This record gives sequence, structure tokens and C-alpha cells, in this order.
Amino acid sequence: MATATTNPNPALLPRPFSNRIVPVNTAPLDSDPERDLPEGFLDFLAPLHAALTMRQRALVARRENALAEAHAGKVPSYLPPSVATMSSWRIELPAWCADQRNQMTGPADDADLVVKMLNSGAPGVMLDLEDSTANTWEHNALGIKNILEALAGRLTYFDRKRNKTMGINPSATVIFTRPRGLHLHQAGILPGELLPASLFDVAMVAYQADFNALKHPLCIYIPKSESADEALWWRDLFQMIARLKGLPKDAIKCMALVESHPLAFQMEEFAWNLRDHIVGLNLGRWDYMASLIHFNLENPEWVLPDRNTIPHNVAFFQHLRNLMPEICHKHGMLAIGGMTALYPSREDAELNARALKVLAEDKKNEANSLMDGAWTGHPDQNEIAVSQFPVPNQLQARPANANPHPDLRPLPTGVGKRTLAGTRAAIRTVIRYRNGVLNGKGASLLDGYMEDLATDRIYRLMIAQRMRHSRQVEVLDDSGVTVPHTPELVSQLFDDELERLLHDAAKNSPQKQMAETLREARRMSEEMIRREEFDPR
Repeated sequence: MATATTNPNPALLPRPFSNRIVPVNTAPLDSDPERDLPEGFLDFLAPLHAALTMRQRALVARRENALAEAHAGKVPSYLPPSVATMSSWRIELPAWCADQRNQMTGPADDADLVVKMLNSGAPGVMLDLEDSTANTWEHNALGIKNILEALAGRLTYFDRKRNKTMGINPSATVIFTRPRGLHLHQAGILPGELLPASLFDVAMVAYQADFNALKHPLCIYIPKSESADEALWWRDLFQMIARLKGLPKDAIKCMALVESHPLAFQMEEFAWNLRDHIVGLNLGRWDYMASLIHFNLENPEWVLPDRNTIPHNVAFFQHLRNLMPEICHKHGMLAIGGMTALYPSREDAELNARALKVLAEDKKNEANSLMDGAWTGHPDQNEIAVSQFPVPNQLQARPANANPHPDLRPLPTGVGKRTLAGTRAAIRTVIRYRNGVLNGKGASLLDGYMEDLATDRIYRLMIAQRMRHSRQVEVLDDSGVTVPHTPELVSQLFDDELERLLHDAAKNSPQKQMAETLREARRMSEEMIRREEFDPR
């Protein structure tokens, strides 16, 4: 994918942060879409844009209204009975995706990792253009290029240790593409216009892919949805692309992440709207936790403990983890569990043992909840993850006396700890994560945990919670003394953690550029919290 641009209308760009604009994914200013995008692509894109861009903006506006209503006291709830919930509809799960006991996920712009994931033996691999890829033109372009090469079986990387070029081994692994979410925009393609980033990503892959040569249908992993109506947008995108390419209307298949609190109440209706395309749902639990905090931000009873003291089977996860397989299996779909954030290490034996033990416990809990598989992000996790789930799936398993409307907002009482050390750790993580983004990395391995945009959102929201409700909620220091989280304290903590990071950076790499980037990451992170910029971007 070559570079392209036009100058976007400045009025369409996001609002500024202080003296700086938050980066929007826009094509380079010195390129030309007609020249640099694939031949014929703009003609392919035009009807999609005409039919779907204004609908996307209306859906995003509805999201903003739903959040405002929640903050005013009208929190999300289940929808009235409908054909989606009352009829006995089922999908026909294709044989090529019947086994998805583990789906390896990672940034699409990293060819080395993509090839390793595809050679890991995982039944599924999700190539990510979203949370784990920096949302810049060059990284998105490289990610799309790698996806197309991977779908064609041609992607390679040079392994320095082996001094040889490594390619993709033949396998039955299913390849999914996760485009950017419906809330994001792509500039620099059409004069003065912002396209839905989702539309651009899916169109770029689908336009260039040779459907006749694919070993299975093109598979999209839908992210960040917040209502069942949004499924209709994706359905129409898939079916318009199929028409434009002369393919059957169900030529594109999908799975969908449930990673927003409102969607948890509308999973069945969402799947119904995509019934010609969908093969399963996935509990994207880290983004789900961020969304849960965001929708309950005004409620002091929802101030969560330190993230890494929250057990994987906490009630607000477990109730949803039990509901999702019931809905999916009722309609013949797969239910996939979430990512285990603690990563194994080939250098630290103790960390490696702990990470693999946590992985096994987490995935076994998901299997016991009747999930059909889970996500991992490291090839060393695949064997353990796969072994926790029955072969090939648990579609026939249904819980006895299932509650169709469980409480999806059980208060997080009696779990974890709220500590000053936890706040410091959150601040240190958001600075380091944002530093990675400024250096082109959408995901960073920090202190043994893989942190991406989802976990960054969790930490920023947790810090905001503690500030907002500092008078109602106790956060304790090492001596057990309550420390009110005033804006002044939080700002001082940002200063303290920045100094620690600068000191560590100077020891490891005394480059001036690194220090400047860390300072900018610190400024941006605190500014995002103060401006309550908690949308996933």
C-alpha cells in the first residue's frame, strides 16, 4: 500500500491538546490517492463512502448520548423481547472454523510476529490493525500489506539468529483481520472528507485480496461495537463489498468482540443482525473493564481496586463470561474468551512459570464457563491454552437453568486493594505506554504485562475515578493512611514517575530524543485524564 493524501478540512480534525493536535491517521501531504492507492480503489470506495459514512457518524453520536445518559443515571440495560431473542434461529458453523480453542493475536505491522503466530500451531490468528498497532499511516499501511501477504501465504521475515528467511508453514490456521473501530476516522483519502477507519481498512483488504485463492472466506474481527444497530452497518459493509466484487452476499465472515458495557446487554440482537456472516463472539475483557468504568464513572461504588489485584473471575467478568456461551451456543456460534495479560519470558524462569500457571488457571476457568477458546499473544502460550478446552468446541454444552438476564453490574466489593502504589504503577504504565505509541508501538511489554490501548484506557480511567471520588473512597499508602487523590497529588505523582523513568532511561540510553519523548508522553497522558479523553483512540 503506497502513501496518499489530500489536505483534510481542519474543521474535521479532533480538538487540540494544549498547543498540539492529537495525531489523526492521515495520509502524507506529498502524495496523491489516484497515483498511490491501488488502481481502481477510489472507484470501489466511492459507493461505500456514500452509503456508510454518514451512518457511521450518526452511530458515533448515539454512543455519546448513551454515555451521557449513563452519567445522568440511566445506565445500560437489556432490550425488550424480539425475534432475535425469542426465535430459534441458528447459524451453520463452517467446518474450517469449528476449532478455535486458541486465537493468537498481535499487531499486523510486525511481520516477524505475524509469521511466528501463524507457525505457532494456534487454530486461529487475529492480525490487528487496531489496539496493538499505532494508529499512524505508515503502521496501518504496513499492517494491511502484511495481512494481504499473510492471506496469500507469502509473508516472510529475516531471522537474524538463524541467518535465514522464514516464511509461513502450510496449516489450517484461520486468519482474522481486526480493522480499526467504528469511532475512528481516516483522513487524506477523499478531498475534505473523513472516512470511517473501519470502512477504509476492510475495503483496502477486501479490494486487494484474491477471494478465489483464499483457503477460507475473508474473516473480519469486529471491534469496539456499542449497540446491536451497529451490526447492521457492518452487515451492509460486508454485503456491499461482496456485490462490488461479484461474490455471494455472505462471502465475508466475522467474529465480534464484546468490549463495551452497553453491547453486553445486546449480544443476541447484535448477532442476529449479522447472522449471515457471524461465527462467534469474543469477550474483550480489558476494553470491557474500561467501558464498565467509563459508564459508571459518576458512581463512587465503582471505583475499582488496583488492576493487577482484580481476580480473573471477579463477578462483573464472570457473569458476562457465563452469559456469552449460553447465547452463542443457543444459536450455533462460538464463544471465545479474553487475553491473559501476563506474558511468559524466555529469560526469567520465575516469571515464565508464574505466567504459564496464571494462563492455565485463567483458560481453565473460561473452559469451565463453557467458552470454546481464548486469546493469547505469545507463541509459548498456545499449547497450554489449547489444552484447556475440549476438542473442537463446546457448542452442545448449555448450562442448566441459565439466567437469560444476569446482573451485569455487580458491585466490585471485597476484591483487590486500592493503594497509592497502585496509582503510581498506573501512572508509570500510561507514561510508558504513550511513550511507546509516540515511538510507533501500539503495544508494549511492561513489567511482564502486555499493555495496549485497552489497558492504557483502564489505567487512565482508574486514575480519573480516584480523583473524582477522592472524598468518598479510600486509597491507602504503605502505612495504611488514606491519601486523597487531588489533582495536585496526581500531578505530583506524574512528575515523580517521570523522573524515575528519565533516570532509568539515562542509564540505559542517554539519548536526548528519548527524554523528550518521555516528557511528551507524560504531558499527553495527564492531559488526556484531565480532559476526560477516554474513548479508545
